[in-house]
Amino acid sequence: MIRKISLFLFGIILLGCAGKKSEATLERVKIITAGGTITEVVSELGFAEDIIATDITSTYPAKMKELPSIGYRNQIKAEGILALGPDLVLAEEGYMSEDVVKQLEAAGLQIRFFGKPTDISGTYRIVTEIADFLEVPDKGKAINASIEADMKELGNYLQGQSTKPNMAFVMARGQEMIFVAGEETFAESMINMAGLEHVGKGFKDFIPLTPEALVSMNPDYLLFFDSGIQSIGGMDGVKNIRGIENTNAFKENQIISLDGQYLSGFGPRVGKAALELAKSVRK
Repeated sequence: MIRKISLFLFGIILLGCAGKKSEATLERVKIITAGGTITEVVSELGFAEDIIATDITSTYPAKMKELPSIGYRNQIKAEGILALGPDLVLAEEGYMSEDVVKQLEAAGLQIRFFGKPTDISGTYRIVTEIADFLEVPDKGKAINASIEADMKELGNYLQGQSTKPNMAFVMARGQEMIFVAGEETFAESMINMAGLEHVGKGFKDFIPLTPEALVSMNPDYLLFFDSGIQSIGGMDGVKNIRGIENTNAFKENQIISLDGQYLSGFGPRVGKAALELAKSVRK
């Protein structure tokens, strides 16, 4: 991968120095990405055209949804990936099963894993790691500088705010699968970044949402993924969540939803997502 990228860039330089077009076709690096954040970072670094397939969580940039899909986590099969003829797979740690990874490596395919970020420090890390791997460190630094600018804008906005509403994040996958986010989750990080109080305390990860938990938390705002709202029948389906009618969020119609990758990806748009969330509760 590194050799091919280096040769590609070297070829571009030579063509520029020659001052004329060449009839030779330079070989493209064929990349498969697994994980929405990785896809977004790779695209932002300038390699969107080199991605030949990706997974179902890769919804940004929008054109990624037009590419062949390798599936999702345990649905991913080595045969499907190899059939596409990639040079390289870039994936989130733990995203593919060990058996699939072993099969891909046995076939001689290069695979590189990156930890999925769940806070802003993880965002800077993954951008730097992928940029270094793809031998475009300056582009990585530029992206991180842009994120820092977004975070400064967020900080300036929050300085002018005197209120700190509380919020709970609800993960819905149909009416029978509804969970609430606790500590050490992307939701806690994002809600805190937006200058709000995260009410999912005393437990980690995600737990089933019960009427008792809703009443106990009594959030001012409820946050969903757009896809989560859709899975329970839209906004009309929200009222069918048991116990929700007793919350301030429901009584005041303070239900918010955002795109899942935008909200949870912690990729290059993380500062913009936090600022949008912050403004959504302070109109």
